[in-house]
Amino acid sequence: MTEALREGHHGTGPGAITPDGCAVDLYLRLPARNEPDVIERALPAGATLLELGAGAGRVTGPLAARGFAVTAVDESRAMLDRVEARVPGVRTVHSPIESLDLGERFDAVMLASFLVHAPEPAKRQALLRACRRHVADGGHVLLQREGEGWHTGLPREAPLGDGVSRVLSSQEVSPGVRSVHVEYVFPDARWTQTFLSRPLTAAEFTEALADAGLAVDTYLTEDGTWVRALPV
Repeated sequence: MTEALREGHHGTGPGAITPDGCAVDLYLRLPARNEPDVIERALPAGATLLELGAGAGRVTGPLAARGFAVTAVDESRAMLDRVEARVPGVRTVHSPIESLDLGERFDAVMLASFLVHAPEPAKRQALLRACRRHVADGGHVLLQREGEGWHTGLPREAPLGDGVSRVLSSQEVSPGVRSVHVEYVFPDARWTQTFLSRPLTAAEFTEALADAGLAVDTYLTEDGTWVRALPV
């Protein structure tokens, strides 16, 4: 099953494909890597955490196991089905992030998976306003952004368990917007994803946060990909 694809996004391979071209069965194989460690160090123990774009629960499970009270949000019902199977009892919400309004605030809100690089500035700002709308006064917003040079030096390859991921190309398709093509190859399966990304300089990123009522507090990783912001 393939959900209605967003313009400029495409995915191939076994299983369901989400609107942004992500393959659900692929996301079940992706490791959490260092994300739970980065997040745990950035937040108070036992914090309530709104995870925007939870996918198949790659990070949801480890965070719940570390004592965070996670509410997992995703626009894909197929992804949330996997979250609920992997993390029994976790609270899930099936909704687009941009229009989400739960009427409550959380100690922390997380927007990972480079979602802040949405190709349309209006959508990016709607995502950031959803973060601001749900974070408590004195709380934290954690964001994952592309590292410097992410769109250059391609193709680029990285090991992925018993498989490999390859960023094959990144081509400008309109002013400021790039089409990125990635493949994931395992001994028993192959997936591809094509998606759109709007790279942001550090200054542009800071300005986008400010327009949504947020301010950079600190960069959490040396490569600048994880950022903690505060409501202002």
